[in-house]
Amino acid sequence: MPINVLMPALSPTMEKGNLAKWLKKEGDAVKSGDVLAEIETDKATMEVEAIDEGILARILVPEGTADVPVNDLIAIIAGEGEDPAGIQAPGSGAAKAEAAPPSENTTPGGGQMAYARVDAAPEGAEPTHPSETKSPEGAADGGRVVASPLARRIAKIEGIDLSAVSGSGPRGRVIERDVRAAVADGSAKAGASKAAPAAPAPAPAATPPAPPKAAAGAPAGLSLDQVRGFYQKGAYEEVPLDGMRKTIAKRLTEAMQVAPHFYLTVDCEIDALMTLREQLNKSAAVAKDGKPAFKLSVNDFVIKAMGLALMRVPTANAVWAEDRILRFNNAEVGVAVAIDGGLFTPVIRRADQKTLSTISNEMKDFAARARAKKLKPEEYQGGVTSVSNLGMFGIKHFTAVINPPQSSILAVGAGEKRVVVKDGAPAVVQAMTATLSCDHRVLDGALGAELISAFKSLIENPMGMLV
Repeated sequence: MPINVLMPALSPTMEKGNLAKWLKKEGDAVKSGDVLAEIETDKATMEVEAIDEGILARILVPEGTADVPVNDLIAIIAGEGEDPAGIQAPGSGAAKAEAAPPSENTTPGGGQMAYARVDAAPEGAEPTHPSETKSPEGAADGGRVVASPLARRIAKIEGIDLSAVSGSGPRGRVIERDVRAAVADGSAKAGASKAAPAAPAPAPAATPPAPPKAAAGAPAGLSLDQVRGFYQKGAYEEVPLDGMRKTIAKRLTEAMQVAPHFYLTVDCEIDALMTLREQLNKSAAVAKDGKPAFKLSVNDFVIKAMGLALMRVPTANAVWAEDRILRFNNAEVGVAVAIDGGLFTPVIRRADQKTLSTISNEMKDFAARARAKKLKPEEYQGGVTSVSNLGMFGIKHFTAVINPPQSSILAVGAGEKRVVVKDGAPAVVQAMTATLSCDHRVLDGALGAELISAFKSLIENPMGMLV
């Protein structure tokens, strides 16, 4: 039976992708693990790997094609025993496949569902795919545990031994709901004996829901011709939007239209923080290359403080999900990283539990790979809150737009010497201004105030972050 290769969804918000390059040609043999093509998204270039064997019979979308809709048929692989020459392309272009439930592996047209694994372009990157329905991996081979990338990630976070989990997906593949059931059961923790197969539980959403679209009748803005009409020809240069800028414009416009923002501002004294930072940096061990093992920045303290503040105010550690609120057990703090033409927001997972030096080194790695567009999707998706720091540009105060599906974002200004009144007398202190943007659907005024007050307390008493 032919195997249909579909344009994969590489992120929860992806609707189209660019087919940058085919790495196989028609007639080539394909085996599990072979890279079929490179797909460009708004954030990075990804590789699509085959995980079934056969012959690449038809390429339906040529390389260099832009804006290929998700789930469009892009190629057909001839299965075992089939004649590639006898496989015909659909009569009317790349027919869009209907979504199949995770337990199925056939398309409505009778062909087998495309088996593809999506990896970040850098060699050796971990497999990743946000949707279990679009990347089934097939059966176990030689004792290897076959599981979806999402199932593997959850198992790693929860300490679950995948070999002790029975898969309910296609060909016995371990999928998200199997790992969730093992977490609830508790018997598949690493080192525990293999548990009996649990009845599959209803699968939770694999990814946070995309923000709803703006209501009908919302202003669409001026057309290109209308904007041009305001200016003289030759007075400007037209710069076409790339995928990243389009996505930023769309998502943040939706955020302002859908998420009711309100803002809370505090001034934080940072004299104690600066002193502690200097002491910790001086105490850093020297690595083999002669450089210190870490060098803490003020932003590292801000990330840690925000993570701990979320745990001190657990009701605020949540996001909006249409008809419910998702409340988290650990703090996930995104950090805005500016790059040419846009920004990434990599997420520090379990920021409340990590040391300052770990956060510092993790952020340095994230920032370097963000500027090279080498981040994997799971490294910049999700999160509960984010930190946007413009202090290095001398900005004293600003407000930031919440990045859906997160429920808040902290805008941090520059540290500077200010005159304040202490004990009835003027005194000079170092201070910075921080403004928390809150989604009023999740955080009410008092709850937002409690969260930013907890953040201020940690920043002004930084020793509390070390214990």
